[in-house]
Amino acid sequence: MGPVKKALRNSLALALFMTFLFPLGGVLLGVGLGIHVAPVWAVGIACLGLGLYGCPCAWAIGYAPKHGYLRLVSAIEEEHIYTVTELARQLGLSEKEVRNRLDVCFNKRWLIGYKREADGLSLNENKALSEAVHGRECPGCGAKVNFKGTETVCPYCGTLIKR
Repeated sequence: MGPVKKALRNSLALALFMTFLFPLGGVLLGVGLGIHVAPVWAVGIACLGLGLYGCPCAWAIGYAPKHGYLRLVSAIEEEHIYTVTELARQLGLSEKEVRNRLDVCFNKRWLIGYKREADGLSLNENKALSEAVHGRECPGCGAKVNFKGTETVCPYCGTLIKR
């Protein structure tokens, strides 16, 4: 659940930054006009514009949807709900919306260690081939050699051994 929480924190930070730009822009504009310094009021106008348009976008487009994804990932990882039907019932969403959100979570790598199987999820218990330990007999000296990966060199005679 860490990656989705990190994305949510980043979106929250951006939304808060955009929120504070609006009043900061108003202050800078007032001060700049009051002391007759054009660069200060120009920065104030820029902050006002960014705050006015960026604040609602950051909250509505950036932060709010990620909160829904966090709830979905939480239902999977903490509540152990693994079917689209049960997730839809638990979250109060349509099954189509749950499928779409699952696709986003997998594409953004927020659900690591799971795999999709039709309308359900299961733990991905596959291991990388490079992590598997292979046992072979050395063709050069006949010694038994255990190794990871696709090939190794016999520690006794130096012969190349392939998986």
